[in-house]
Amino acid sequence: MDIKKVMPTDDLSEVLGNVKPHTTVVLSEGDYCGKIEIDIPDITIVGAGCEKTRIIWSDYALKKDEYGREYNTFRTYTAAVLAKGVTFKDLSVINDAGSPEVKGQEVALSVLADGFHAENCHFLSTQDTVFCGPLPDDLIERYDGFLKDALRVSGGFRQTFSRCLIAGNVDFIFGCGDALFSECEIRSVYDVRGHGYAAAPAHALSQDTGFVFDSCRFTCEDCVADGSVFLARPWRDYGKCSFISCDYGRHISPQGFDKWNDTERDKTARFAEWGDIPEGRVSWAKRLGEDEKNKLTGYFGGEQI
Repeated sequence: MDIKKVMPTDDLSEVLGNVKPHTTVVLSEGDYCGKIEIDIPDITIVGAGCEKTRIIWSDYALKKDEYGREYNTFRTYTAAVLAKGVTFKDLSVINDAGSPEVKGQEVALSVLADGFHAENCHFLSTQDTVFCGPLPDDLIERYDGFLKDALRVSGGFRQTFSRCLIAGNVDFIFGCGDALFSECEIRSVYDVRGHGYAAAPAHALSQDTGFVFDSCRFTCEDCVADGSVFLARPWRDYGKCSFISCDYGRHISPQGFDKWNDTERDKTARFAEWGDIPEGRVSWAKRLGEDEKNKLTGYFGGEQI
């Protein structure tokens, strides 16, 4: 395997566009300010630690491009993974635009590929921090001619996050990918709008796995109000989320889940928990059985840490 060492003074985007598959890109300590896309498969990007190696950019949905068009959620990423088998280790990816109540969505990481793995990383933003692609089918069609093809790919993508910190306030883990979050901290940050939602799944009914949170801790900043954050709300009718042996902070609503505004997705969404479930949960969330739990975590095979 080739090794490519990079300094903050280097153009990281250019480096990533010219490496070969099976290269380990080693990022030295420092801030890498820029927007990156990874379209070379089977590469590993390793930092010097989450607090020491940070990739930072600040795009937001209501920002205008050179043609006067709003960026839209799906062009705001700081880092986009567009090739299979990419791994991130020991680094942070940050969208520091801030003020989503006036700027709109602010994605830190977009993953539109299979086999992505993040280990001991931080993904930090506010609204829509981590997008686990692909897009819902209706948006793939809607954005034809607006988003480039690499952002509109379809397919079944497995993604795993191990011992990571993901921070945000509204729908900050969202999309249609099958994603495992193992021993992660899911941190809610303050939002002037008063309420938050950790996950916003949009899975098709044909998908049996969805988002799986295994042994995760749901935490919050001190100024986040008690009971003001829901674990998930369905971005599309059949969104699926499972929470296994998770620890919930004071900020998580006893209801657990929201149906998404005035929809009737409480009749179709697939939300479930296993372990010690607090009292007061909505009636349409279910309790997982042992076999169901094992099937969900087993779907990710050896990639589970």
